Amino acid sequence: MSTSADSLVAFGQQHVTKGLGRLTEAVMAKGEGSYVTFEDGRRMLDFSSGIGVTNLGHCHPKVSKAAADQCMNIVHAQCSISFHGPYLRLIEKLLPIMPDPSLDSFFFWNSGSEAIEASLKMARQITGRQNIIAMQGGYHGRTFGAMAVTKSKTVYSEGFFPLMPGVFAIPFPYWHQLGLPINTNEEELVRLSLYQLELVLKQQTAPRDTAAIIVEPVLGEGGYVPAPASFLKGLRAVCDKHGILLIVDEVQSGFGRTGKYFNLEYSGVRPDILTIAKGLANGFPLSGVVSRKELTDKLVPGSMGGTYAGNAVSCAAAVAVANAFREEKVLDNVSARSSELLASLKSLRDDPDVGNTIVDIRGQGLMIAVEFASPLYPPSDPALVSSAPKNLASRVTKRCMEKGLLILTTSLYEVIRFIPPLNISQGDLQKGCQIFAESVKEVVREAQ
Repeated sequence: MSTSADSLVAFGQQHVTKGLGRLTEAVMAKGEGSYVTFEDGRRMLDFSSGIGVTNLGHCHPKVSKAAADQCMNIVHAQCSISFHGPYLRLIEKLLPIMPDPSLDSFFFWNSGSEAIEASLKMARQITGRQNIIAMQGGYHGRTFGAMAVTKSKTVYSEGFFPLMPGVFAIPFPYWHQLGLPINTNEEELVRLSLYQLELVLKQQTAPRDTAAIIVEPVLGEGGYVPAPASFLKGLRAVCDKHGILLIVDEVQSGFGRTGKYFNLEYSGVRPDILTIAKGLANGFPLSGVVSRKELTDKLVPGSMGGTYAGNAVSCAAAVAVANAFREEKVLDNVSARSSELLASLKSLRDDPDVGNTIVDIRGQGLMIAVEFASPLYPPSDPALVSSAPKNLASRVTKRCMEKGLLILTTSLYEVIRFIPPLNISQGDLQKGCQIFAESVKEVVREAQ
């Protein structure tokens, strides 16, 4: 096989399954800190972080060294055969940073989707109930159970029905989901969403049949929408009243992404089951399901497991990630860079060259979204602006790439998400913001 960049791309296009989508038809060759380099020589500032995974930047020296060192000791210490050191040391590192002290029982797997599968199995076995209530706009993965509770886009489940039965959905407290004006106050959004939950429990799945409610504290693929604290507290109250388990998916929002180790710290809400992944091991495949021992002691030995679950190399990398967060004051950097990013985006929104194309700026920490108006929304959508350029989000991301910035869209709306490394420098953040602003202005101007 030829090693030229074009030949490698052509080979991939011929032999990699079509079901995988890609942002760019290129071959990534190297990652270092906040930058990636492609086989064709392009070096790009990465505001995608591998979709929120490389929170400490690409190939963090301490993390890579920990993994390399572990490779010389033991690589595969299968979890159904014995304990292994990195697994237990990782639990020791995670216990003090859990969003609630009740979370003291851990199971590690490989991916976020697998963590969701495990959480659904656990909820059903622990409660003896079957049904799950999910959120419209929620994303939890593409494996079978996770796909059933994913409600952000039909592309993830189209053509794969029938899905796992027993799944019901309520609207997330987001103005788009409820068809309300953008300036609708938070109290009203929460009231309407919790009312719909009440109706679902009375009309579709009785509490005695409902095992769990699953929620992201910040919608990921649904548009980077933080859940109001009052909504999460409302879910907790309903779960407590009816003996339903609350599953909180922090796969993307966890590990400092929103300015705290876990987004739940903002609300103080206690989950019964917490799912984690992505930033946990900074690129090494690792996820986790965390609950409390009084619940997991109800599980049948052997009902959980997996050939590569809690791999020793990945766990060693995750221990190094936990150490780096503390030693390098990563959360302090998130706070500083978040303020700068939001200030830059708000300044762009106020620029007369941009006009009324930016309808919302939202998020927490370095999990931030910009939403554009669209002339293609249904007539009832409050973000419908007939004079707005079409497909702004995808056109802006393409222009950003041409200028050397990797950045992603999200949701079925015109949304661009900012997920740079949490340790990004002030200079690199400013560089990315400048490229983004230039791209928005150029695309808007060209569309006039």
